[in-house]
Amino acid sequence: MKILFQQNPPGPDPMLFVWLGLTLLVGALIGYLVFSTIRKNKEEKLKQTSSDIIAEAREKAQQTELDAKDQALKIIRDAEAEIKNRRSELNKEDDRLVKRREELDYRFDQMQQRENNLNKRQSRVDKRANEIDQLYEERTAELQRVSQMSVDEARTILLEEVEKESHADMARIIRQIETEARETGMEKAREMIADAIQRVASDKVAEVTTSVVTLPNEEMKGRIVGRNGRNIRAFEQATGVDVIVDDTPEAVTVSCFDSVRREIARRTLTRLVNDGRIHPAYIEKILEEERKEMDEDIAKAGKDAVYEAGVHGLHPEVVKKLGRLKYRTSYGQNQLAHAVETSKIASILAAELGADVEVARTAALLHDLGKAMDHNSEGTHALLGAEFARRHGVNPKIVNAIASHHHETDQESIEAILVEASDAISGARPGARREDLEQYIKRLKALETVANNHEGVEQSYAIQAGREVRIIVKPEEIDDYQAHVLAKDIANEIEQTMQYPGQIQVTVIRETRSVSYAK
Repeated sequence: MKILFQQNPPGPDPMLFVWLGLTLLVGALIGYLVFSTIRKNKEEKLKQTSSDIIAEAREKAQQTELDAKDQALKIIRDAEAEIKNRRSELNKEDDRLVKRREELDYRFDQMQQRENNLNKRQSRVDKRANEIDQLYEERTAELQRVSQMSVDEARTILLEEVEKESHADMARIIRQIETEARETGMEKAREMIADAIQRVASDKVAEVTTSVVTLPNEEMKGRIVGRNGRNIRAFEQATGVDVIVDDTPEAVTVSCFDSVRREIARRTLTRLVNDGRIHPAYIEKILEEERKEMDEDIAKAGKDAVYEAGVHGLHPEVVKKLGRLKYRTSYGQNQLAHAVETSKIASILAAELGADVEVARTAALLHDLGKAMDHNSEGTHALLGAEFARRHGVNPKIVNAIASHHHETDQESIEAILVEASDAISGARPGARREDLEQYIKRLKALETVANNHEGVEQSYAIQAGREVRIIVKPEEIDDYQAHVLAKDIANEIEQTMQYPGQIQVTVIRETRSVSYAK
């Protein structure tokens, strides 16, 4: 029997394991190398990123440092510029103080020089007076010896000649003084403003005492009068005014010296006419409403004036009293507008003269406060206004300026003089005030009369609406020096005897004509 032996399958090849181990080793080595490469790349990338971040941070730090340095330099430059400006201002202020000191020294020297000149001139005048006395004695003796005139007649002739010579000397001295004043005018202008301009101030009185109410028709007059005059009597008694119902078509006149009371009555009557209901009870109702409204209007007018003038800190009662001036006029000029204008002028003059601007401004605004007082009060408007201001805590310098702006009390400060001057300027400017024809003609005639009353005057003419008077003198009686003295004398007489707004120019004309005939 044949026995078949099955051969065992061959075992794994040892080389296969060797190759498999080598492959795994190589794969592990390659994986390690790849992992190492990737890790190295990541590390390098991280290092690069950190380097970029550090570089960027350094750049930002450098930029911040540069900005801080620029800012510091800018602050240093601004500080240096401010220091330079301050130093420049201090230098200018120092220069101004030095210049001011030099001006004061120069002015002091000029005053001393003028005092010396006045002393010398006084010596010459005394010497001249002694010479005149000596000449008088010699001429008296000569006249008595040569002629048979009496002592009185000789004295008369001698006095006339001496007076003529003295007038010539006076005119020459006046011209010399005026020449010196013109030469030093720019330096003395600020000192002369207050003294030269104050003489034109003058008191004014309101002329407007009536108001006209327009009616829609003539029948309304009968309704205003009422049955047996009941309505008009009730209206006049309640308002304190006079209602004039005359032949004027479609109009009645309200008359009263108190401008506020007259304005309240005019408003009340206007409302009654527009409403049509006119009887005593309704009159009293409308009148009470208009009085309240008038009080509000007066207070508002005072506040507006104070604001426009730039004055602060006044008592409310003073402001309210000031508002009443809105319904007062003087020669057609509204008194409240005049007060505001005077305040502005006074503040400008005070600033130019170096005076207290606030005191001058406030005093000028309140200078006519007394014109708003009740007419039952006794005293002038300047003193009444000053007393009212004093009772309400106004500065004593302002009170004095109010009381003295018409020379009823002594002026104690430069601001008081400025208030008077500003009041005159506001009233004298062209177009500020008006006067009626009769007073205008009287003033022109008075000017010519003053001029004609002087010896040697041939003719005189008031021209330029009374702003100038031209005087023609006889050349055989008045010489050039006497003409100059005559102009001064007439100007002084006009100042002392007349009231006028602004200033009046006095012009003396002397003309010599020689006439001959050929035959």
